[in-house]
Amino acid sequence: MAKNNKTKKSKLDKKNSSKKSKTPKIERDWEELGLMMGLEIHQQLNTKHKLFCHCSTDLTDDEFDDGIIRNLRPTQSELGQIDRAALQESLRDMTFKYESFNKHTCLVETDDEPPHSLNREALDICITIASLLNMKMVDEFHTMRKQVIDGSNTGGFQRTGLAATDGYLDTPYGRVAIESLGLEEDAARRIDSDNEFTQFRLDRLGIPLAEITTDPSMHHPEQIKEVAYMIGQVLRSTNVKRGLGTIRQDVNISIKRGARVEIKGVQDLDLISEIVEREVQRQLALADIKDELIKRNASVEDRVYDLDEVFKDTSSKILSSAKSIKAVILRGFDGLIGKEVQPGRRFGTELSSYAKKMGVSGLFHTDELPAYGIEADEVDAMKKFLKTNPKDAIIIVAHDEDIALNALNEVIRRAKMAFDGVVEETRKALDDGNTEYMRPLPTANRMYLETDIPLFQITDDMVDSIKNNLPELPDAKKERIKKEYKLSEDLANQIVRRLLGDSFESLLAKVKVDPTTVASVLVSDLRDLRREGIDVSIFTEDKLVEVFSLLKSNKISKDALKDLMLEISKRPNDNIENIAEEANLTLLSENAVKEIIHEIAIQNESMIKERQMGAMGPLMGMSMKKLKGKADGSLVNKIVREEIQNIL
Repeated sequence: MAKNNKTKKSKLDKKNSSKKSKTPKIERDWEELGLMMGLEIHQQLNTKHKLFCHCSTDLTDDEFDDGIIRNLRPTQSELGQIDRAALQESLRDMTFKYESFNKHTCLVETDDEPPHSLNREALDICITIASLLNMKMVDEFHTMRKQVIDGSNTGGFQRTGLAATDGYLDTPYGRVAIESLGLEEDAARRIDSDNEFTQFRLDRLGIPLAEITTDPSMHHPEQIKEVAYMIGQVLRSTNVKRGLGTIRQDVNISIKRGARVEIKGVQDLDLISEIVEREVQRQLALADIKDELIKRNASVEDRVYDLDEVFKDTSSKILSSAKSIKAVILRGFDGLIGKEVQPGRRFGTELSSYAKKMGVSGLFHTDELPAYGIEADEVDAMKKFLKTNPKDAIIIVAHDEDIALNALNEVIRRAKMAFDGVVEETRKALDDGNTEYMRPLPTANRMYLETDIPLFQITDDMVDSIKNNLPELPDAKKERIKKEYKLSEDLANQIVRRLLGDSFESLLAKVKVDPTTVASVLVSDLRDLRREGIDVSIFTEDKLVEVFSLLKSNKISKDALKDLMLEISKRPNDNIENIAEEANLTLLSENAVKEIIHEIAIQNESMIKERQMGAMGPLMGMSMKKLKGKADGSLVNKIVREEIQNIL
């Protein structure tokens, strides 16, 4: 078994080393580090109605019709306990504003009316997903309330339920266990945030969401990327929504010297491995800081100091404009606040992330001072005033007095956690592969029963009916279309990986042309046009049918397809055949092609006599350049060959 693991590891490392990374790669022994990872994937379901009301699941950019303002507070669980994540959110004392719509929302979303019955269509999609992931459906679906008071739910909780358990997915790197499949409501859309309100739009609230959770059995950054892709392919085989924001991945990561951290909102699959590597780097750095703090016999004072008098004549614009300047002393932390934990992020950034939750924009620390208009003599005066020694660090916050005090109390709390090394917490994925603190890791104390919705029995007949009509999985689809349409392995693979299979087969059903040509347009030409900044969404199925119809009727050549599509993008509402004619892309007659190639052959007669049939390549190039896609390549090849033979 150990031998097999080493083989898988070496294959993964080889695959990983061939990819370009945003940061210099550090060769790590993931097994030695004890890397463990799991996935949580949230996928919107493409149902007609929301999970607990009859509102549409379409989003809107219309002007909202009404708005409500609320404050949320934590409540006790069934065991009489308060979840730590909910408690932490409540300390921010946020006020939330919600936009509602007459056509897209109702009183269920505003929490002014009890939820309606469970959406059966959504449950059927979950049964399909569970069957494809080899899971066991529960006998009864019980709706629970999961406490969420970050403002994304008007009632302070999300309705959720367990639909299936104990599944698995076979991957190139072994079998991965699928622990659970949940069915829940999606959250409201965050629109804006300022010092007074955080604003949400209620059109997304209540859209059915499938939550898939794996076990933490993945041990390599590239492995988790592949598993996320494979689960995504399974989901897209079912009736789910497509597009940006309809699927979200959360990654759970831990190492031996660290702790479990949940990273939310991983949108780009290509970034997953980078996020894992940077999180491992962060946890190792925090573990090193812990060891150094213990070695130094460091400590954190439970006291906030007032520095208004010290900086009363400061030239720093940030400090002089603040109503209050306060500080805390971290004994023995000197040099560690500026220690890098991720590329471009220091341990001070970790402290700052906690402080920002209380409303400040940032903080200063002595590892980076003098700077920001704070002079060296002011730093010396501050150290003298606080009676610190050279091994101590000072954290400064400038803001309104209450906000500054709350922020520094968070800094004290987070600095004390440094003696534990890595903190269990929920973090947000950033675009560069780094992560940022969001809130403490939630506990089971946030769940309690939803009493407004009766349980729903899931019978064997319901499950069997769906199991007998399962959709085609990606690997099976790839093999089928490769064989049925005689595509290359690469084209068939790209068609499936890019979710183009349905479009590909639908086009071929409407216009009988070469399948390889259709696949190449979908895979390569549209991609190239997109890279040139062209909005390829204009190439609807109907428009592509018109393009391929010109090819079928021999009015254009396949070599002119990309040029024609480029011209169409400039005037998408014009007649496509007229565009081809005006762009001089329509095919010449065979006689006209012969005349052009004959002239080229005569001009290069000496080369033909010298090279004989070896002149085919150069003459083909000259002919295709001259014809500019106005003749099919196979016809050009035939005529060039004939001209060479005639001269010889």
